[in-house]
Amino acid sequence: MVKICCYLLFLSLLSGQLSTNPGVKVRITRKGLEYAKEIGLEILKQNMVKEHFPDLSGYEKYGLGNVKYNISRIHITAVEFPSASISLIPGTGIKLVIGNASLTIDMNWNIRTWIFKDSGRSTVYISKVFVTAIFSTTLDNTGHASVSLTSCRTTSGDIDIKLNGKSGFLHNFFIKYLKKPIHRSLVTNSCPNIRSGIQLINEDLQALNVLMPIDDLANVDYSLNSFPAVFRPFIDLDLKGTVYPSGNHTDLSYVAPPFVIPDQSDSMLYLAFSEHFFQTSSFAYYTAGAFNITIAEETCSYFNISTEIFGSIIPEVGEYSVTPYPVMLKLMATETPIISLQQDSFTVEIQGSMEVFAVLPDSTTQSLFTMNVAANTSISPNIFDHKLMGSLCLNRLQFSLAHSNVGFFEISLLENILSYILQTEVIPSANAKLSKGFPLPSLANVTLMRPHITIAQGYMLISSDIHYKR
Repeated sequence: MVKICCYLLFLSLLSGQLSTNPGVKVRITRKGLEYAKEIGLEILKQNMVKEHFPDLSGYEKYGLGNVKYNISRIHITAVEFPSASISLIPGTGIKLVIGNASLTIDMNWNIRTWIFKDSGRSTVYISKVFVTAIFSTTLDNTGHASVSLTSCRTTSGDIDIKLNGKSGFLHNFFIKYLKKPIHRSLVTNSCPNIRSGIQLINEDLQALNVLMPIDDLANVDYSLNSFPAVFRPFIDLDLKGTVYPSGNHTDLSYVAPPFVIPDQSDSMLYLAFSEHFFQTSSFAYYTAGAFNITIAEETCSYFNISTEIFGSIIPEVGEYSVTPYPVMLKLMATETPIISLQQDSFTVEIQGSMEVFAVLPDSTTQSLFTMNVAANTSISPNIFDHKLMGSLCLNRLQFSLAHSNVGFFEISLLENILSYILQTEVIPSANAKLSKGFPLPSLANVTLMRPHITIAQGYMLISSDIHYKR
């Protein structure tokens, strides 16, 4: 029953470096926990009806002798939870209270005394069952997070047994000695069964892969950065939220600054990604060379670029290369692109260079000139298939001549054609990569419903309801 609740608590739970600022924050609100409670209780009902229960056998004192009983083929046919509540205990965890629950059970029974014996089929109706459980979170000695049952108490009220085909003295006699083991089993086994369920949850948590591959170039670490913080209106989880180059999971020089998300509770779930998350993403892809691109005649989609085209704009190129040759452009970022998150604004500042080559008939290249490029771009984020995606838009370009083998020329003459090449070749290539998306923190069988993205000072906030499907 508590599985969905605990999965919501641990979207990603593997301990990382504690007491450092997170790159990602996760908030689960009371609305989310209420939904988890309803789903959890429904799952519990379904599982209880499917459950195969062990036989009960033993002795009860009767006068000078014993009553030997055996209860077998126990099957729950109906479960009702008319009253159930879930609440947060600040600094502790989650409190679950199930009140006035009822169960209908079919079973075989057999009773034997030194005087007589009898057996048959019976229907048991148990009402006024109360369960109170408190769950907390810990980190085990391997650094994984786990769920523990801090306290648990079960009480049962009325037990009504109908023995098929029995009436009178024997009916009342048998019922008297069948009620005791049923009541004892219910009270003594409920909490151990919850504890066994938690063990299954912990096995699932151990198997969670929090170092998730984004693609061949980078991985993202969604490990828990500190213990979950429990408040009355919500639970906050701080995740490391750092992106690393593939195969190089070492601490980066970037230090995550603190950030605070607003106290909102309209949605079930909030995911906040700080500038640190995106800046380490930028560093990982810069390190992997993902910002470098080559544009040549065979790859240019819109027109064939050649020294003749450049020469018609810049006479110095035509004088340097009298014979027309294809042109190749090599673009590269010269430093890690800078991510900036401001209110309603997600920008990326890219400092790079563009070197222009003439491709000679023997396939060798000859450098014509090199330019410095400063690009201001903006990203429009969106979510699809539990991935964070984006669309890049070019806002502003600045060029300056860094080196020339054809002599000095006014770089402004080339701005239009170079801007066109970037818009038609580089930006579509970047958007194709962004469309592959970043995986969000995983949650088994849970999808985001109507997610909404807000860009704020220093972080991006995703607010969403959730849907659970078994």
